Amino acid sequence: MSESLLLGGNGQASVGLLPRYANRHGLIAGATGTGKTVTLQCLAEAFSAGGVPVFLADIKGDLSGLAQAGTPHAKIDQRVQTIGIPDYRQSGFPVAFWDLFGEQGTPVRSTVSELGPQLLTRLLDLNETQESVITLVFEFADSEGLLLVDLADLRSVLDYLALHGRELGPGYGVSKASVNAILRRLLMLEREGGDAFFGEPALALGDFMQRDREGRGVINILAADQLIRRPRVYSTFLLWLLAELFEELPERGDPEQPELVFFFDEAHLLFRDAPKALLEQIEQVVRLIRSKGVGVYFVTQSPADIPDSVLAQLGNRIQHALRAYTPKERKAVRVAAQSFRDNPALDTETVIGELGVGEALVSTLQDKGIPAPVERVLIRPPASRMGPITPAERQALLATDHNLRRYRDAVDPRSAHEILAERTAARQAAEKQASLEQRAERGSRRGNRQSGGEAFVKSLLRSLGSAVGGRLGRQLFRGLLGSLLK
Repeated sequence: MSESLLLGGNGQASVGLLPRYANRHGLIAGATGTGKTVTLQCLAEAFSAGGVPVFLADIKGDLSGLAQAGTPHAKIDQRVQTIGIPDYRQSGFPVAFWDLFGEQGTPVRSTVSELGPQLLTRLLDLNETQESVITLVFEFADSEGLLLVDLADLRSVLDYLALHGRELGPGYGVSKASVNAILRRLLMLEREGGDAFFGEPALALGDFMQRDREGRGVINILAADQLIRRPRVYSTFLLWLLAELFEELPERGDPEQPELVFFFDEAHLLFRDAPKALLEQIEQVVRLIRSKGVGVYFVTQSPADIPDSVLAQLGNRIQHALRAYTPKERKAVRVAAQSFRDNPALDTETVIGELGVGEALVSTLQDKGIPAPVERVLIRPPASRMGPITPAERQALLATDHNLRRYRDAVDPRSAHEILAERTAARQAAEKQASLEQRAERGSRRGNRQSGGEAFVKSLLRSLGSAVGGRLGRQLFRGLLGSLLK
């Protein structure tokens, strides 16, 4: 895939994205209802057609239409003609459906160990003291060779450290109050369905990087219409996925095209209330992951939703309309306008408020990675269906998905929960046996003391018996003698 990926045009010029700079990341911004989802759909199609796998979250359910060919329409024909797309034809694309809850796609699982203490802290919204307890849990599990697979494992280690931490040596003692607070958070997470994310078999990232028989990249669609109601679970999962890609993929340098393109919809959720340490980690991952051949595209309402340190790394910009009714909104429009390379023919700040649905201001990286001057364009229409597929169509696709056969059934391996339960049972058995032995020993000593006492009593009784017998005998003898003497 060497030629530019067409994004749109204005009748005079067309605007595209060069594949070799697609891993320099990007931004799709704009108010609700201005066409961000369709733009995302068009980009996913273009990457797939060029052999690049794609991952995206389907917030509203609309993006499932990527699996089916679009329907002819007069407005589509008109836009194709205006932009000047010579080879436009409607078609579906290879997709794989995923779902953390396993309802609308293949279940996605990870382990507590793979998530790590920092992301787990964010997921549970813990304070610094509670975070230190979680860090200690991971250190203890590592030192003992305990695998933390699911929340049952995490709960078992917390309980074990609360009961026996001080016996394990310096540093392992934990506050029961902190442990109880974390356990309450775990209960809340389970009630929200977040525990479905943890388990085996865990996702192999290679399954997100597949191509079909025609060489097209598979578009991995995460069902997020329910997940988005749990924003902390949603953002933590996507951040974990991004971090895992960074850790596992080899260095690629500057490839001719990306190995994977990752779309992060509702990106503001990633940065909301994020502590400084986490923001620094996100910035580092975004900065370095491009050398792994991964392009990250943030989708949000305004560029102001993205921290400046991250925004500065997004080389490809697509800005849909922004409405400015308040001073804060006007400032956001000004920030968006200033993020583009100037075009003398455009008053960018004014145009942002005038854009219609399906229009955008676009600037992409060109030769030598230099941003092109901003252009006002019509975004090209998708070749696939605009809107969701039917439940029957989804089920038909899932029936042939080998991912579902691999990940559908959860397994419960022997991990921390089982091992610590065995240790606790062995400990209790040993304590019970020791208690029985101590009782037996005390009983034996008591038995010996009773034998001595019994001998004394018997001796005393014999003495008394002898004395009593003597007296009785003498009385009987005297009685008998007296009767004879009369």
